[in-house]
Amino acid sequence: MPFRTTPAMHPPKTPNLSPCRRPHRLRDQDCVSMPPTESGRSILGNNDDGRRFLTERVGEVNTTPVRKTGLPPFQTTREHRRFTEFADTVRAHRYIGLCWGPPGVGKTLSARHYAGADDWEQWQHIFDDDLGPVPARVLDAHTAFFTPSVAATIREIDRGLPTACQRISFAIDYHEHGLVDPYVHTDSRSSGRTELLIIDEADRLKTTGLEQVRDYFDRHNMGVILIGMPGIEKRLARYPQLYSRIGFAHEYRPLTPDELTAVLTSRLPASDTATDGGIGHATAIATVVRITGGNFRLVDRLVTQIERIQALNNLNALTPEVVDAAREALLIGH
Repeated sequence: MPFRTTPAMHPPKTPNLSPCRRPHRLRDQDCVSMPPTESGRSILGNNDDGRRFLTERVGEVNTTPVRKTGLPPFQTTREHRRFTEFADTVRAHRYIGLCWGPPGVGKTLSARHYAGADDWEQWQHIFDDDLGPVPARVLDAHTAFFTPSVAATIREIDRGLPTACQRISFAIDYHEHGLVDPYVHTDSRSSGRTELLIIDEADRLKTTGLEQVRDYFDRHNMGVILIGMPGIEKRLARYPQLYSRIGFAHEYRPLTPDELTAVLTSRLPASDTATDGGIGHATAIATVVRITGGNFRLVDRLVTQIERIQALNNLNALTPEVVDAAREALLIGH
């Protein structure tokens, strides 16, 4: 009997809209304007319900990035330990390091975990009274993390690099002194307490962007790591001024079959009710290893599909048939 791979469909229910939620043009007499809950922070005036934001061309308000939910816990793999040793070396010797690897192997995950980027982004916000202690990983790493946009301009890079590094330096001052005063605690000026800058998606940097990175590196006492796709090392060889400053190179490789088996076993434990002695579970794990080839991103996508199919069919055991059904739902899995 084939597995069900899509949830059962039910006819949509017609929502019971209140008079203030009917989809027509809002009028002043339709809804009663509510006062802002945080009057000291709100940008709304008296009798202002903010409806202009529905019609004006306003972009995203990025005071605090949205925290990603539902992600599995970070796995400390051998490749991450190799990356950590590489980053520590670049940071200690203040060189430029180059890291490359195929997509989906975990380069960005390792770099963000090393720098504590997720905790840092959630800690930053615009309200002074909400600041708690600086995240521990940020204090340990003294590392700034920067990702240029797809169409990175000279101005964006020229402002983005010093901003990312200076904020880390100020945060260390804030942790140690309880305040930020660069005219008293002068070590934090010019990003002086930031020891490493990691630039992800370095393939997006054009010639002028790479020259800006080299100039910024020359004017500061910190290490720099460029993370990109395979081939970036050959591209940078055409820029001798930058290439001559690269002191360390690191190739981020996919997980080995043995290590991937260990990771999958911890995330997909065997069922206690198995009657075949665990042979089906071990075969399913081996199938996942063969399909994914050690690609971390593909592993996560395939495991997500496996868990979805198990939930739809009320299954606890992991079998090769479940893995095959999950693979059929993935474009890359064929």
